[in-house]
Amino acid sequence: MRLLVTGAAGFIGSTYVRHVLAGAYGDPGDVRITALDKLTYAGNTANLAEVRDDPRLTFVRGDICDTALLADLLPGHDAVVNFAAESHVDRSIAGAADFVRTNVLGTQALLSAARTARVPRFVHISTDEVYGSIETGSWTEDCALLANSPYAASKAGADILARSFARTYGMDVSVTRCSNNYGPYQYPEKLIPLFVTNLLEGREVPLYGDGLCVRDWLHVDDHCRGIQLVLEQGRPGEAYNIGGGEELTNVALTHQLLAACGAGPERIVHVPDRPGHDRRYSVDDRKLRALGYAPRVPFRDGLARTVEWYRDHPQWWKPLRQELAAV
Repeated sequence: MRLLVTGAAGFIGSTYVRHVLAGAYGDPGDVRITALDKLTYAGNTANLAEVRDDPRLTFVRGDICDTALLADLLPGHDAVVNFAAESHVDRSIAGAADFVRTNVLGTQALLSAARTARVPRFVHISTDEVYGSIETGSWTEDCALLANSPYAASKAGADILARSFARTYGMDVSVTRCSNNYGPYQYPEKLIPLFVTNLLEGREVPLYGDGLCVRDWLHVDDHCRGIQLVLEQGRPGEAYNIGGGEELTNVALTHQLLAACGAGPERIVHVPDRPGHDRRYSVDDRKLRALGYAPRVPFRDGLARTVEWYRDHPQWWKPLRQELAAV
């Protein structure tokens, strides 16, 4: 099988590439991966270092909005797995244009190129943030998309485009919507790596508002297994939620991170809340569980291993922290 994986040098995309090549989802057989990434600030070839010399991997630096490049790349592939996205909510609040360009127009360009090249299968990676905020219960895939941030709105637009290509053109397109990811190689602007690296450097951690926003946490390894399951068994035009089953307030998570890093609550600094901050996310993933999915990484174990990874890999994150400080 020939896979085109976009956003392949990012946190989740690189994890997926490494796992496919390592046979994490069964015998990879004759798999070949074209890894496409624009290498914006969050794309990092170091994330693919352990598979860089694998003859089954071809890395291409490029933009999913580049229609000429896509026309050259897509023919002959058996599937597209689209991770490429601008994904940080705070950046989308500061400026939405890049998010609309990559997440909406880029997805449209990729879908159109896949249709022209007659690529048999397409999986689009999305987020539970497209649903908005839910006070009680959990979202099913049929719930309305009520995005509240420019980032989430751009992803919702891409989701609807993906569905339209399945319905209008008969393409075999599925969408996945995950809860909050964590794990090694996550860019240190997101909550867990930001707080961990701050604590490892003896800094304070900035907690939004009252800290009572609730998120469901999903280890990146479980997320990628769910994506592979959708690639193999997902139905055309359907969306699939992927959850971790560990709902925590941000303040409860922060205290777990403080304990893991040997720090006290005096390191917490409450900062003004994010505009339009969603209060609670919660996905109902029974649809994917019916295909055999279940998270395998217990949150406490996964979090401990993640903290240890950042502790052991300062050479990976310290240069990124310097880049963030310069922004």
